[in-house]
Amino acid sequence: MLEDHTPAVSSATMWPAAYPNGYAVVDVETTGLARDDRIISAAVYRLDARGEVEDHWYTLVNPERDPGPVWIHGLTSETLEGAPLFTDIAEEFAARLADRVLVAHNAVFDWQMIAREYARARGEAPVRQRLCTIALSKALDLPLPNHKLESLAAHFGVVQRRAHHALDDARVLAEAFRPSLHAAAQGGVRLPLHECRPLTEWADRPVPRIGRQAGGQGGHGGSGYGGYRATSWRPSRKRPACPYPNPGRYEEGKRLKQGMRVAFSGDTSVERELLEDRAVEAGLHVATSLSRLTSLLVTNDPDSGTSKVLKARQYGTPVVDEAAFGQLLGDVEPAER
Repeated sequence: MLEDHTPAVSSATMWPAAYPNGYAVVDVETTGLARDDRIISAAVYRLDARGEVEDHWYTLVNPERDPGPVWIHGLTSETLEGAPLFTDIAEEFAARLADRVLVAHNAVFDWQMIAREYARARGEAPVRQRLCTIALSKALDLPLPNHKLESLAAHFGVVQRRAHHALDDARVLAEAFRPSLHAAAQGGVRLPLHECRPLTEWADRPVPRIGRQAGGQGGHGGSGYGGYRATSWRPSRKRPACPYPNPGRYEEGKRLKQGMRVAFSGDTSVERELLEDRAVEAGLHVATSLSRLTSLLVTNDPDSGTSKVLKARQYGTPVVDEAAFGQLLGDVEPAER
């Protein structure tokens, strides 16, 4: 059972009529962050309109490829080999999501991974809206030191028992979401809901199959994730230069464009190096420092005094947070040929 960390709500408090009728708190563990990576485990806590738990569900998923960072999620090729394929659990997963708002920490990532899996299976996830708990914590102006799940959990006194395990992460998020939802209702805060647009087609690139991991090793400390090692998320080789010219600065309300120079500052809920790799795969230039040529700075703490934030102010460089950057990465404009 979930512990109740919800502040007392007066019986006279009117529940906002515009709030959703139900939520699906989701966490997925994956082989990585790239568009060709796969889900290896998934958990869903179904909540009613006021955040009370109705039920929960968890499954392993055979990704049919290398499991990726085993040193983080702990799921080896041997563990996953007998697990169901995504096509085997797609119907049950969909039933857990149907007619509910998908809630996740950095929700754009979980949604994109889920949408891609359904596209591969020639299906469509029954999700029309998502809610990111990072965005909600900002809307509530919670005094968090950073936007990691562990910080949100600590704020509400939620004990995290097994980080990076989908079921426990989903439980922790459900426990933290309920008081957040009630605080929003009490304060008349508009929930940060975003539209979910399912993919309609998909084409995969060849990747190492499960049981044939790169380097021949799986598990902790191995090099079985396309050149990644347990000591770092960075590729063991130097990244090639961005092949596209810098089109200039990012403009609010518009799309990112291939070739733009992006810098990162401060803590992120997703490992920094994975975010950088994802940006590179989208055709962006990841800059280690900030200059007048930088197109965009990504930071969850724009009021910090880091050198990059100070230079961004000095140069007038646009700044977005991690959640907004994740959404922008989903639709990067191709470079002009």
